[in-house]
Amino acid sequence: MADGQGVSPLRDETPGREELCIQAVDLYKGYCSKGGEIMVLQGLQLAVRFGETLAVLGSSGIGKSTLLHVLGTLDRPDAGKVLFKGEDVFLFPEAKLARFRNATIGFVFQFHHLLFEFSALENAMMPALIHGIKKKTARGMAETILHRVGLGERLAHKVGELSGGEQQRVAVARALVLNPEVLLADEPTGNLDARTAAGIHRLLHELNAERNMTIIVVTHNMDLADQMKRKVTIRDGRIAEGL
Repeated sequence: MADGQGVSPLRDETPGREELCIQAVDLYKGYCSKGGEIMVLQGLQLAVRFGETLAVLGSSGIGKSTLLHVLGTLDRPDAGKVLFKGEDVFLFPEAKLARFRNATIGFVFQFHHLLFEFSALENAMMPALIHGIKKKTARGMAETILHRVGLGERLAHKVGELSGGEQQRVAVARALVLNPEVLLADEPTGNLDARTAAGIHRLLHELNAERNMTIIVVTHNMDLADQMKRKVTIRDGRIAEGL
């Protein structure tokens, strides 16, 4: 993206892209505990198409967040592959992997992980600045997306001056500022009241419709899950389609 050309998407919009966006192939992931190793993902397979919205369900501790972290390259699997447009992203050199994660994947977590010493605008700008975009352009990109999520009047407010719902909207704006192809959301409304959560649900639906953005959501909230085009459940470390 050339600075000074306004806000434009970083994603590749070339027609004829592969239909599959992300694939998990034979994923294994375990963690060590006092009782020994606990295998969370056990040969998990998943394929997600471009523009699809997917809810990942399952009981607490079953591996939903682990799957999201591996798909987003925040964690490496013990075995298996994550393919994006057919490429194994974990074969990328570290610098390329970090750039891929920054530009292609947007993350929204239950706990927003905003920087309290900065304003809503400064928080939303962060991914663009990390990407190397000049400050003036990054500011314009962040202002545009903050207006889109309904925070145009709150740009200069510090995080502590915002409500819980507003904080989560800043987190969504930060995730979207580079117009990523994929949005990964881990219980994005888990700490919000029903009315505020419903607003976030509508926003995710609108973003998918407007941008054809692939959205994968881990949630216990069936209202949110029911708005996704597909639902899968993790059982015994693997994916079971449907409920």
